[in-house]
Amino acid sequence: MLASGNYLAGRSLATVLFLSLRMKRPLFLEGEAGVGKTEIAKVLSAALDRPLIRLQCYEGLDISSAVYEWNYPAQMLEIRLAEASGTTDRSRIEADIFSERYLIRRPVLQALSVPDGRAPIFLIDELDRTDEAFEAFLLEVLSDFQVTVPELGTIRAVEPPIVIITTNRTREVHDALKRRCLYHWVDYPEAAQELEIIRRKVPGCNETLSRQVVAYVQKLRALDLFKNPGVAETIDWATALTELDRVALDPETVSDTLGTLLKYQDDIARIDGAEGRKLLDDVKAGLAATG
Repeated sequence: MLASGNYLAGRSLATVLFLSLRMKRPLFLEGEAGVGKTEIAKVLSAALDRPLIRLQCYEGLDISSAVYEWNYPAQMLEIRLAEASGTTDRSRIEADIFSERYLIRRPVLQALSVPDGRAPIFLIDELDRTDEAFEAFLLEVLSDFQVTVPELGTIRAVEPPIVIITTNRTREVHDALKRRCLYHWVDYPEAAQELEIIRRKVPGCNETLSRQVVAYVQKLRALDLFKNPGVAETIDWATALTELDRVALDPETVSDTLGTLLKYQDDIARIDGAEGRKLLDDVKAGLAATG
């Protein structure tokens, strides 16, 4: 199924994903940025023909942005109209303004209340960017797939969503949340797998160039860089080189296009010189030796 969506997964990832779907347990994916964690949710959405609901996490994320909030301007307008019409029944006004039509559903509540009963793919992306308070709130969601709205009561999912949680491990996520999930570490792909990814994602890329790009990136990851290039950067670099009609790497081309591969100036300055030329020579020599 993943391969049909042009996602190449190892046996361990395919197995844990299969178990997550069968056991109806959230899948917790951890790994460096750019290794394809988010892409798994997108491929699942397309392959299973389910809607994708994405909660992009960030510092300061709260319930009003992630779960729900009330449409206060519309509620105030309703109160003014009720006063103008002479309605004085406070309980009736309160029941009306705190009804479903004034509830704004954010990603968490959307994932739990899909009307047709077809559970969506619920992607909680980069959870490590939020704080521990929001993690604690998610425990109720991941345990019972429900959210409590004080004015309306508890809203439960008719069918639990398929939950994918990703983290770049900028901080540790609490064990209580991890225990509710199946876990998998998504690592950088090996050379053969990354080459096949390039073939699928950048079909116009010359074969010799594809091999050189993959070998070069694999060697870069072995260096002590501030930020290693991920698979997304490899694809971008191969695409950029194809757009420039290159069929092989040369020092000038590498220097001109490093910005698509590396995102920190210190890393670019280090590679854009003698070390980068030596790296390219090693790549070409290694590929020539293996035919």
